[in-house]
Formats: sequence, C-alpha cells, structure tokens
Amino acid sequence: MRVFVRAIERGTFAVAASDLGLTPSAVSKLVSRLEARLGVRLVNRTTRKLALTAEGETYFQSGRRLIEAVDGLEDEVAASAGRPRGVLRISTAVSFGVQHLTPALIEFHQRYSDVRINLSLTDKSVDLHAEQIDVALRMGPLEDSSLVAHKFAEVERVICASPAYVAEFGAPASPADLARHRCIVFTAPGRGRWPFRTADGGLEQAEVPPTFATDSLECILQLALQGAGIARLPDFMAARAIRAGALVPLLAAQHYPERRPALAVYQPGAERSPKVAVFLGFLNERFGREAWQLGKS
Repeated sequence: MRVFVRAIERGTFAVAASDLGLTPSAVSKLVSRLEARLGVRLVNRTTRKLALTAEGETYFQSGRRLIEAVDGLEDEVAASAGRPRGVLRISTAVSFGVQHLTPALIEFHQRYSDVRINLSLTDKSVDLHAEQIDVALRMGPLEDSSLVAHKFAEVERVICASPAYVAEFGAPASPADLARHRCIVFTAPGRGRWPFRTADGGLEQAEVPPTFATDSLECILQLALQGAGIARLPDFMAARAIRAGALVPLLAAQHYPERRPALAVYQPGAERSPKVAVFLGFLNERFGREAWQLGKS
C-alpha cells in the first residue's frame, strides 16, 4: 500500500523508487502483486505517467488516509514514550547540505540510532506536504505563512577572491572597481547586483558584469578558489577557506552582507514528534557550537 500510494503521488515508478530506496522494477512488481491479490487493475501504465483506474482511485484515496493514520498513531505512541524513532525526511539546499548538514547528520544518527534519515538536496523550494518532508532548512525569511519557522543560526554574504587572483589583478578599492575585474556571479534572480553601503548610510546596488555566471554556489566557490575571479558567497561556504587563507575578503567596509536567519521550517504540530523535536534541538547545538560566521571563532 505504501509503495502504491507513493508511486501515484510521485507520478512514476522511477521517482517513487528513488524516494523509497528501491529499484523501479521492484516498485512495479510490488504494485503488480497488490493488483493480483486484490483481483483488480489499479493503474494503467504508460511510458510517461501512471493513470489510475476507478478502483485504483478508491484504493489510493483510502490507502493514503490509512497510512497517514498509522503514521500519526505511531508518532503519538512514540511521543508518549519520548523515544525518537522512524524516518526523518529533511530537505535543504545543495550547498548547505554538502558543506555542513551531511557531516552533522553522522553525529545526529550516532546519538539517535533509531532515527533513519532521508535527505533531499535541492535548490528549488519544495512543498513539504506533497513531498512528505518533516523539516526543510532554508536561508532567509519564511515566505509560506502556513509553516512554522525555527531559527537555528544566521548567515550573511562575503565578497572574496583567492590570494593568487589578488596578487595578479589587485584588490578593488571601491564598488566601481568591480567593473574592471573578473567577477563570478550567481544567476538567481537579483544576484547580478551586489549591495553596498553609501557614505550617507544608505544602500546602493552595484551592477556586476560577470566573467563567469552559474546557478551553482558550489561552482562559484571552486572558481574562486582556483583564482578565476571575485565572488560573493554565503559565509557558511566561504568561512573555512577564508580562515585557511585560501580566500581573502574584499570591500568588507563597504559591502552590505545581508544578514539573514537560517531556518528549520515544518508543518504545524510536527514539533510534537520526538524525531523532529530532537533534530531541532540538535540544529541549535551543532551550529551554535560550530558557528561559521567570520566574526566568531
């Protein structure tokens, strides 16, 4: 029932298989066995999508409600016992997941061995309900008012380049100097303009002509480390390299760092689940203890 419901929710056997840790053929066989046991066809298979039969629609709707009821019952019983258990589904951006969350999750699992972790790394905003995500980690203010936000850290941006780049091309003395430098620009909306403080205390947006442009922060970091140009990166990505001397901050006095909250967001009531509650506490402890802000040790 779980496999069938997940396959319909995701639209294909292949995507459902990835979610469940199975092969597409295994998902197909399980659905076929379910149909054989029930004696009816639940889904018509095409090359592009799964189409429910009338019987399949009934089974899907009722099955999904049963699964949610069972999961809710188990969470309620586990909560009464205070024991974190079950699958914790987490979503976060690729850069933060690779740089910080993945290493931290090893420590989390060592502490809570009955919690199994399903981690999704994507730079796209996800629907927590549709994707069955328990907690999503996001950098910046909460945009969906139907969700609950738990702040566990703060992030800001830093302009930096490698010592080799600075030795060859020099360091910009003002935002206007960026026009004659090689710059590495993030292609997300609004990221081609970098904010700076003005002499009267205001802000101005400097247009930055990109020598390199990419939608991957990981690529920007690697390009900067290899001396390809000047980059503007989140501090959680650049801080280790700056402390190691592999990158140097630039225009720090004039640059506006856009300090923003790092949030764990979840659906209302999810924090009552022991696995979610201990994960929220762990985020506070782990990223408070190992702060990446450049002003902290």
